Amino acid sequence: MSAARPLTTLRTIAVTAALPLLLTACGYGSKSTDDGKQTAIAAGAKKLSADEVRIGYFPNLTHATALVGVQEGLLQKELGGTTVKAATFNAGPSEIEALNAGAIDIGWIGPSPAINGYTKSNGRNLRIIGGSASGGVKLVVNPDKIKSLDDVKGKKIATPQLGNTQDVAFLNWIAGKGWKVDAQSGKGDVSVVRTDNKITPDAYKSGSIDGAWVPEPTASKLVAEGAKVLLDESDLWPGKKFVITNIIVSQKFLKEHPDVVEAVLRGSVKTNEWINANPEKAKAAANDALEKLSGKALPADVIDPAWKSITFLDDPLASTLNTEAEHAVKAGLLDKPDLKGIYDLTPLNKVLKSEGKGGVDNAGLGAE
Repeated sequence: MSAARPLTTLRTIAVTAALPLLLTACGYGSKSTDDGKQTAIAAGAKKLSADEVRIGYFPNLTHATALVGVQEGLLQKELGGTTVKAATFNAGPSEIEALNAGAIDIGWIGPSPAINGYTKSNGRNLRIIGGSASGGVKLVVNPDKIKSLDDVKGKKIATPQLGNTQDVAFLNWIAGKGWKVDAQSGKGDVSVVRTDNKITPDAYKSGSIDGAWVPEPTASKLVAEGAKVLLDESDLWPGKKFVITNIIVSQKFLKEHPDVVEAVLRGSVKTNEWINANPEKAKAAANDALEKLSGKALPADVIDPAWKSITFLDDPLASTLNTEAEHAVKAGLLDKPDLKGIYDLTPLNKVLKSEGKGGVDNAGLGAE
């Protein structure tokens, strides 16, 4: 992520709120854009306890619940006369900063910045209130240089940034192979090359990297350039599910406007239901939203495989977030965090029950 400066030690950064630790899976930099997007409100719709709710998310496929929910008016429908105001972000730190500053109330975000934001504030600024997506991360490689997983040893493999979600996952996988890599420098039995996702395809084409452990749609962009999928990270997790996108809320907003939070969660649940029932329409809606936000839609040979690799769900998969934190600790990138209280799933479980769906678990990390 180009706007982020190199990290020295995440232990040092963990107490420095201004620097980006454990960035999320976007790879587009760290600027935010208040797009001012508001969905039309139905005539006579009744306001909830707030005039508006400001939500943040990334112009990225792993945030398709928000992309589609705003694009199709599904979030606004549940909020009645309370206006949805959307802002987009290009990296986790800027979204966390916006939440802390009160510029947004609710956000879709990756697990690592959620952990970072929670621990840096000593558990006072946010709660994870729901899940949104699982999967969408792959190890893709140059098939002329790497033909098997063992061939990764000695090669140059990109990750989005030191300490981000994919970087931690790759370092953990390397350790599982019995290979040694210095986490800070990326040097060792494998060269871990921290590379902005925006330029990773060009780095691959130039031959400066041999592959990448990256989220979608970067993985599919590389495949379109001739790379091969060597490993889908989902295959490393029980049930092939791991959290890639959560929903967070500021604790202040949750306390003052529980009805609005519940309405957003109901909109998210109904959006995920619509996405899963109408995958082609949802994919098109997500791509339309991306085109409006970035000025360019994803081509079919990128969005089609990328979309198939992401699972949209309401469960935040809390146990996998805890495991991801353990991986960062094991890699020496994070002091052991106290995540007790990071989740408040009471509003989500209320919504799920009202929709006739089963509840979700907080893995012992709940504030309830």
